[in-house]
Amino acid sequence: MNTFGAKSVEDLKESADRRLRQFLRGQIQSYHPHYRRRFEEEGVDVEAVSGVADLVRLPFTTKADLLPTPEAPERARDFILQPTEDLLRAYAPLHQKAALAIDRLMGGPERARSRVEREYKPIFMTATTGRSARPTPFLYTLHDIEILKLVGCRLLDIMDQPASSNTVNLFPYAPHLAFWQVQMAGFAHGVMVVGTGGGRITGTEASIQLIERMKAETIVGVPSFLYHVLRRAVRIGAELPHVKLVVLGAERVPDGMKEKMLDALGRLGATDVKVIGTYGFTEARMAFCEDPNAERGGYVLYPDLGVFEIVDPETDEVLPDDADGELVYTPFDGRGTVVLRYRTGDLVKGGIRYENVPRLGGWVPILSPDISRVSNIHQMDLKKVKGTLVNLNDLATLLSDLPEIEEWQVEIRKKDDDPYEVDVLVVVLALKEGKQVDVAEFREHLRRTIQMRCEVQPNEVLIEPLDELIRRIGLETEMKEKRIVDLRPPR
Repeated sequence: MNTFGAKSVEDLKESADRRLRQFLRGQIQSYHPHYRRRFEEEGVDVEAVSGVADLVRLPFTTKADLLPTPEAPERARDFILQPTEDLLRAYAPLHQKAALAIDRLMGGPERARSRVEREYKPIFMTATTGRSARPTPFLYTLHDIEILKLVGCRLLDIMDQPASSNTVNLFPYAPHLAFWQVQMAGFAHGVMVVGTGGGRITGTEASIQLIERMKAETIVGVPSFLYHVLRRAVRIGAELPHVKLVVLGAERVPDGMKEKMLDALGRLGATDVKVIGTYGFTEARMAFCEDPNAERGGYVLYPDLGVFEIVDPETDEVLPDDADGELVYTPFDGRGTVVLRYRTGDLVKGGIRYENVPRLGGWVPILSPDISRVSNIHQMDLKKVKGTLVNLNDLATLLSDLPEIEEWQVEIRKKDDDPYEVDVLVVVLALKEGKQVDVAEFREHLRRTIQMRCEVQPNEVLIEPLDELIRRIGLETEMKEKRIVDLRPPR
């Protein structure tokens, strides 16, 4: 068991302060091109940052800071730690200077250079997956890969996954964190992990056959596609009694979706199955998971590797740990690509609490699972007078939760395709097979429920066959399924 908790919350916070100071002074202000320049321009004194409470002295980082511009087409490169000989000579900590001096003495300049390359040379990459923006690369060194493996071990320990269990990884083959975090966890923990590449590569039925043949105890993937696999497995009469753990990532998982999965797994012969959600993002270069043994939900964080702040998205004010707000992340370690005070664009309700978990070594921070994306809050002209903010995260949760709904998609259009007309919200549904539903009555019930929960009423509720919804969403053809589709023409 890889323990990382502290004896008390005070000890946890003191350790976090120390690690932050060491990282900022020993690595960031010495070798990070972007922050060295920005700190100088904004008059930031890194020595004045004594702990997490002083992070307010540092500027925020957003996705826009990493995107290329005509003047700086390779901006992302400035976020990679780049120690030169001059910088090492001037800023390297004593222990690093001593190690390099011994290398030069014992093996000459080449040996010293080799040590620096092993720690700082990028050898691996993941990338952001934004639909509209150009993907941004995040580079890893051997040092960073060891952290990714360490986190993989922690994930499996938190989930109580034995090293003897076979795992099928349904995440798409891509330079995305989700796929590689699962693979690295297998490498580090000695677990058999086989990636299928998702629906585009192996296909749904071949993935089911692989799960059967491997007698896989663990299945990992995007919730919508993984549920699609289980649904198809029921349809073709597969048997999966060996499945004990389902791990979901890349999107929020409502309780209703978990219940649908458990129902499908029960029909496949699987009993006593745990369904666990995870939270991760490219910029953190790691993932977090729920503790299946905890009475309350939430993602276990690693207080020795980084810290989350809760920030008011309107005023930028740092809020108490347990408040609602936007998540902002700062690592305490890393080489390759590093971002500080990164604004995730994720809104959390319930913030962070602290719990004593003896099997993890003591007190650990736990992040509320009620997280939604800022990007799913759309500006909509509903009355042709003034724009209204509509939070489609709540609509997505509602549609996934309802037991009558098997699949769904939301479209935002313009009335008559006129860019100057009012917006139209269309909900397209496939009803659950085998459930007796009065369609007219359900349509009206859904309209009222959406109005109550989301403060907006759909203009249309269309009922389609399941196969048509699967095609629309792209469950078997797209890298990322199309759930919320904005079809409004530009003005």
